[in-house]
Amino acid sequence: MVKVAVSGGTSSVAREVTEAIISHGHDVKILSRERINYQDPKQLEQALQGVHTLLSFIVITDDPSSTAQKNLIDAAIRSGVKRFAPSEWATSSLECMPWYAFKEETRRYLEELNRDQTVLEYTLFQPGLFMNYLTHPFKSADHLHQTELPFDFNNKRAIVPENYDQIYITLTTVQDLAHVVAMAIIFEGKWPIVGGVKGTDISLQQLIALGQKIRSPYGTDLGAGGEPFQVETVKLHDLQSKKWSASWTPKFSHPAIPPEFVSETLSKRVVSDMLLGMSAGCFKVSDEWNRLLEYESTPIEDFLLEAWSGKS
Repeated sequence: MVKVAVSGGTSSVAREVTEAIISHGHDVKILSRERINYQDPKQLEQALQGVHTLLSFIVITDDPSSTAQKNLIDAAIRSGVKRFAPSEWATSSLECMPWYAFKEETRRYLEELNRDQTVLEYTLFQPGLFMNYLTHPFKSADHLHQTELPFDFNNKRAIVPENYDQIYITLTTVQDLAHVVAMAIIFEGKWPIVGGVKGTDISLQQLIALGQKIRSPYGTDLGAGGEPFQVETVKLHDLQSKKWSASWTPKFSHPAIPPEFVSETLSKRVVSDMLLGMSAGCFKVSDEWNRLLEYESTPIEDFLLEAWSGKS
């Protein structure tokens, strides 16, 4: 049994991971902002006493200098924590997504701390995009917060960049990520710095074709390709200027953002950055943890066929 601390443990992804860790028999301590002041080094250090592995899920988009997470890292080192996973849980690259600035700064800080010798063993868990979002508005995980994507299987429509047939992303279930993290905690080798957790690599064109097949009212044996999706393409320069237009706008939401701040302007900005990030290859991740743990992830077609079974 390993003692694990989970910072930001009330977030939806953290709850998925925490339950998997507990199911593997580990002792888990939840650190939340209601109980922990991330600006108080002594309190952080005391909270981490006896902890072997620290997982961070804190979302600090309004703190690009990542002060809270740096304080957490410093306290972990002083407390003798052996392993640390920063608040990643998404893309391989952070290009095109300014709301991930705190992640970039955390990566830089960890690299600098460990430049001459390993001060704190860490890994960047990177699953790409959660496959579960493709079942919106239906839940396909116990806790993961659902948000709309520019790929709307429910209404059979999609917004994509031009040359979307050449853009590949990685889609991984949050359940697979959770199990991999639980297994990684007792991994006897050294944690890899880049910790890709790969589900399925798929092009946006292939993803839409799969959606058409799965959402066909005639079943998946329809040779003609299934139920057609309304696909709207946008030019890259329109995404860069945030002035793209389509017949609909996916509504972005996140537990860290108060509902009153969610607007079409914010949603268009997030969708723009997300599609630009996909075009730049940011959502395509590696498979370090799959190989180290000999872990076979859930194939996307199997997952989506089961998730959409019986839904009109």
